[in-house]
Amino acid sequence: MKGLRSSGALVSLVFILAVAGCDTVETQAQYPERQPSGKTSPVPTGNGSGSIFGEDGLVLFGGDGKPVDQSGSGIGVNALLWRASLDTLSFMPLASADPFGGVIITDWYSSPDRPSERMKATVYILDRRLRADGLKVALFRQQIGPERQWIDIPVAAETVGQLENAILTRARQLRIQSIGE
Repeated sequence: MKGLRSSGALVSLVFILAVAGCDTVETQAQYPERQPSGKTSPVPTGNGSGSIFGEDGLVLFGGDGKPVDQSGSGIGVNALLWRASLDTLSFMPLASADPFGGVIITDWYSSPDRPSERMKATVYILDRRLRADGLKVALFRQQIGPERQWIDIPVAAETVGQLENAILTRARQLRIQSIGE
């Protein structure tokens, strides 16, 4: 039994040393781009078309042939709705934000004037276009019960609508600002 333990320790030591030795391996940080002449260059040319799927990206199922709205070009959803959602919910602590999936989740927030009640919001941005139906908000509300535990309380649909309208109003303001610049 002692021989098995020492051989297991030896295998572990060899594995750790092998992994630690990987730190000294140098790798090339950038892939070469193809020049118009057919030659490759290890330095990017700076033209921004370094996609491995070509200039138009990867198109599945033939696409619809319509131009893509570029207002959210850096992320997977409409940038104006994304920014407006973050601005509108900035008073609440942020638990998670996925700009590619279009989901913003806040942590529980208690207003200083109502410490026995807390709210949490989840915003779904469903479209790359700036449209009212491209946004969905879910609100959750809890109140402290008689035994000091949090109890779920329903949120009025009007409150959810007001929050969605506030986000859309902020997105319109951001759109107007971007046109004016």
